[in-house]
Amino acid sequence: MPPAREQPASWGDNVILHEDGLARCPWPGRDPLYVAYHDEEWGKPERDSRALFEKLVLDGFQAGLSWITILRKRNAFREAFERFEPATIAGFDDQRVHDLMQNVGIVRNRAKIEGAVLSARAWLEIEAREGFSNYLWGFVDGAPIDNRPRRISDIPTQNAISARLARDLKARGFKFCGPTIIYAFMQAVGMVNDHLVDCHRRAHG
Repeated sequence: MPPAREQPASWGDNVILHEDGLARCPWPGRDPLYVAYHDEEWGKPERDSRALFEKLVLDGFQAGLSWITILRKRNAFREAFERFEPATIAGFDDQRVHDLMQNVGIVRNRAKIEGAVLSARAWLEIEAREGFSNYLWGFVDGAPIDNRPRRISDIPTQNAISARLARDLKARGFKFCGPTIIYAFMQAVGMVNDHLVDCHRRAHG
């Protein structure tokens, strides 16, 4: 998701108390799909290299859009992109890119689709050399950064680590990975714990 990039005034700045009695970060609102994502995925440390690739590519597709738009299309993305198997995506040719541009279930942006192919090829090199998960988590010394924000306004849109990681990813051939996108990615995969202090998910990461 990414609070770093989506801060509508309707959110409020603090947790929301839901009908089930649980306090949650305000950004999912009361949308059931968004709430489930907040409770079950966002901020939970992810160590699987393929899953990390999927989340990074989807964050790239989000650029200029809202995360809920991508979340609602995620199953279609998974089908179109072969469950985000990097070795398969790395072999996509011009015809496959053309076919994806006709797929109404995904975001039909040629630069982002071609970027996913290039990112898959870069992923293969890192995975073979050191493991993509090891590579990413090395930027935070293997453990989540615990920010303990009390309000949404306490959460930055990027930090020094996301800027450094973004530069390194770009140098290795990844696309759509600026420092703001990467900070949101770090939040989503639990490299940073930005659940608000009073959120019920805070302690669970």
